[in-house]
Parts: sequence; C-alpha cells; structure tokens
Amino acid sequence: MPTVARWWSSRTDPQRIDLYTRWSYYSTLVLLPPLLLLAVAADWAGPGRWVVLLLGAATLATTGACLWLTHRGFADRTARPDPTALTVAVVAGAVTVGAAVPATADGPSPALPWVVGLVSAAVLLGLSVTVPTRPLCAGAAAGGLLAGGLSLAEGNPPAAALVVGVSIAVTLVALATAFRFTVWILDVVQEMERTRGVQAQLAVAEERLRFARDLHDVMGRNLSAIAVKSQLAAELVRRGREGAVAELTDISRVAEESLREVRDVVRGYRGSDLPGELAGARSVLRAAGVEVTVTGEDDAVALPTAVQTALGWVVREAVTNVLRHSRARTCTIGLSTSGGGADLRVVNDGVTADGDRGAGLTGLAERLAATGGRLSARREGDRFVLTASVPVGVRV
Repeated sequence: MPTVARWWSSRTDPQRIDLYTRWSYYSTLVLLPPLLLLAVAADWAGPGRWVVLLLGAATLATTGACLWLTHRGFADRTARPDPTALTVAVVAGAVTVGAAVPATADGPSPALPWVVGLVSAAVLLGLSVTVPTRPLCAGAAAGGLLAGGLSLAEGNPPAAALVVGVSIAVTLVALATAFRFTVWILDVVQEMERTRGVQAQLAVAEERLRFARDLHDVMGRNLSAIAVKSQLAAELVRRGREGAVAELTDISRVAEESLREVRDVVRGYRGSDLPGELAGARSVLRAAGVEVTVTGEDDAVALPTAVQTALGWVVREAVTNVLRHSRARTCTIGLSTSGGGADLRVVNDGVTADGDRGAGLTGLAERLAATGGRLSARREGDRFVLTASVPVGVRV
C-alpha cells in the first residue's frame, strides 16, 4: 500500500486526472457483462446451453470492442473511432440482444429493453472519448427508441413501452454527457499544462533577450570606439606622427570602462544583489503562472554584499528548480535575519517524481559549506522546502 501511495503522489495533477478518467471508463465497461446477465436473470426462461454460451460470448465481445474503442480514443484524441472495433461492437451488441430473446420468458419482458440500454450504453461510452456530444445524444435517443420498440413488440402496452423508451433514452443521454464532460475536463487540464510549460519557456526566453539587449547596449558603442581608436593609433604609428600614445591610453580607458559595465550587467542578470534577485524571482515565477509571496525584502537591503551574493545563488537555483522540476501553483520565499547571519526559506508545491535533490542543489550546498553556510532540502508531502543559512562574515 505505501508503494501505491508513493506512486500516486509522484504523479502530476494532469496525470492523475488522466488516470481517473481512463479507469472510470474501463471499470464502467467491465461492469457490462454482470449487469446484463443480472437483467436477463430477472426474467430467465431456462434456455438451452447454446443460448447461454452465445449470450456470454456476445456480451464479452461487445465489452472487449468497446474497451478497445476507449483505449484507441485516449491514445489519439484527434482520430476517428476504429471502424473495425465499432463494427464488432455493434454486431456483437445485436447478437447479445438477439440471444437475450430466447433467454427470457415468453410474453412481455421487462429485461429485453434494459439489455438494449446496457448494450447501447457500452457503445456510447466507447465512442464518447472522441465523438462530440450531439452525435452521442442522437445515439442515445436511437437506443431509447429501439428499446421502446422492442418493449412494444414484446406485447407491452404502448404507454408502458413509451415510458420505458423515454427512461432508457434519458438515462443514456445523462451517462454519455457525463462521461463526455470528464473527457472535456481532461482536455482543459492538459491544455493548461501545455500553456504553463510555454509560459515558463517564454519567461526564460524573455530574460535571455533582456540580457542580450543590455549587453548590446553596453558593448556596442564601446567596442566601436575601441575599433576606431585602434585603427587611428595604428595609422599614427605607421606615419610616425604624435598622438598614438594618447590614443592607446584612451583605448585602455575605454576597455576598462567596458569591463566594468559588463560586470554591472552580469551582476544585474545573475542577481548578485539579493533585492534584485528576489524581484527577478517574483517576475519570472509570476510569468510562469506561479503565485509568489516574498517576505523580508527590506532586510535584504541591509545585508552585506557577500551575504546577498551567497543567498542570490540560492534564490536562482530555487527558482530554476520550481520551473523545471515541479508543477507548482504557489511559491513562498521568506528571508529572516539575525545578529549572526541570514536565513532564506523557499517553499513550493507541485513536487513531481523528478523533484528530488539534483546536481544543482548538491553543488550549491558545497559552495555554501565552503563559506560556512549550510543548505537543507527536503520534501514534505507535495511540497519542497529549501532552507539556506549564511553567516554575516561570509566571503565569496
């Protein structure tokens, strides 16, 4: 039992809904043979052995064909129902109804209309994975009409046959639309999951574009200036004129300025200042559809630069793990400070099977350990808790 619980908890929400929907179909269809036999047993006429064998074989064939229709439908939601399986289901269902006639007593039989209803329900369930609602309702009405006509042919009064037909038609419509609704919910959940993945990719792509744009703005002008001044200095040296030393000195100044500006861009991109990293984490996670709560930002400003840098590593790695290794809906980032250091706690839900400690957290723990800090990562149900502590005197 614990193994089953761990297996179930390792599934994502869309995977759980998919499993629930599939097995709702399968379990309902598997109930067809015993329900049909119970309906026939209510008006059993003690038929011959061949009738019993034919009834059982036809019922199993109908169930098997409908199960295959369901399986194929979930495998490819855009494909049309398998014509071979559909033909087998219809023919076997007709044989089932035909075999139920000699199996029941002579005269008006309450069992035969419900045999038609059960067979119709199985076929409609097999089709409902890929067939829209309107054709299913039309099929349900046809099943009710057939059941009412058979009831009338069996000798039941017209009013009773009408009631039976309408009752079975309404039941079939309710059953088909209910199962079709669960398939629609599954489609919506899977589409939301795909959209969420696209949002995460767009958030990463947007950050890369921002960094590329900033780097271009910083380096474009300076590199152009270095190229022009280098050509001028080379020309001055070639002609033996004065001014080459001044140009070379200016090139060195521009190069140093460029190096300083690149470092500033990289700091902004990598979030070496903790307040900027927390703001970036909030922006990226919200863009990915995660509800974010950040506390302690005011304390981050007062921390030493080295402590902010160390905790900035933790925030970056935590956000990366939320985007790549979870299906999180919420994420909480909390910072607290004391006289001896700072503590950062990141909690997110939606942990999946691959949400355990990976190489990134291992490397981060080693980096913090080298500076006197420590890292703790653990799972609490469907939540992942990452805690980092860094002393005030850390040097990185």
